[in-house]
Amino acid sequence: METQAQYSDKELVKQLLGFTSHLITVNNIQLHYVAGGTGQPLICLPGWPQTWYSFHKVMPELAKKYTVIVVDIRGMGSSDKPFNGYDKKTMAKDIFELIQKLGIKKAHVLGHDIGGMVASSLAFNYPQAVDKLILMDGSHPSEAMREMRLLPMPGTFGDKINDKMPFLWWMAFNQVKELPEQLLEGRFRYLLDWLFSYVMLDDAKMSDFDREVAAYHYNRPENIRASNAWYQAFEQDIKDMNTYGTLQMPVLGMASESSYEFMKQGLPYIAKNVEVIKVEGSGHYFNEENPQAVIDAVLHFIK
Repeated sequence: METQAQYSDKELVKQLLGFTSHLITVNNIQLHYVAGGTGQPLICLPGWPQTWYSFHKVMPELAKKYTVIVVDIRGMGSSDKPFNGYDKKTMAKDIFELIQKLGIKKAHVLGHDIGGMVASSLAFNYPQAVDKLILMDGSHPSEAMREMRLLPMPGTFGDKINDKMPFLWWMAFNQVKELPEQLLEGRFRYLLDWLFSYVMLDDAKMSDFDREVAAYHYNRPENIRASNAWYQAFEQDIKDMNTYGTLQMPVLGMASESSYEFMKQGLPYIAKNVEVIKVEGSGHYFNEENPQAVIDAVLHFIK
């Protein structure tokens, strides 16, 4: 039990001077977030399979200029894991109500991976609450997802993700109900290690401690069930996307080497004022592989 305690929010937040851990009730659920710094709010939404702690390398520097609020989205970390509400429109409402409860009029919003999907939905549905939007290797689910292959093209599925034809098999695996919990309960570290190796250029930059923090949460069946629900809601997300217009606020797309071409082509369809940059020397997990590039890009964009 003592070993596990070191991965709790209470202990992890002690590593970050000036940051505090909070619980807040919004949209009939309880969300966990960590906040610190001063200045205009910057809300950060993490992705799968991580928690707020995935931002720990960039939070202190960003907090020198902004009030940084990193939220465990619905189904993540220490936030509630209800049995419904995982469409990104509902999850966006969670974040909008959090913004309102914290007395924030307008915030910069950054989302990574699934967090980018929620951040996009927030911008579509509550544009009055979003100053500038930053999407890190993730944007709103769209019809393009239907084109993902069930089988990889010959010669494209190796130890590292293929830049031209990535094989994202977990998009389908996470659609399956109940079985993933049975297979992965207490064993999620195996999936984490394979995934980080596959999508990162240098997975040695994802420390053993960082992996254990993620495993601490995702080893639990209710957490696996909830995080998979983010994927199982894609059908509704695509339907919602078809009703949205074009984002008017400034949007920065930060792309890994394997997603740059996809984001460069896709984001101009959803945003009027958009810039897409490649995070050099980094795979999907920017905060671990190249935290300085994240800090520099974010500060430059929102200053």
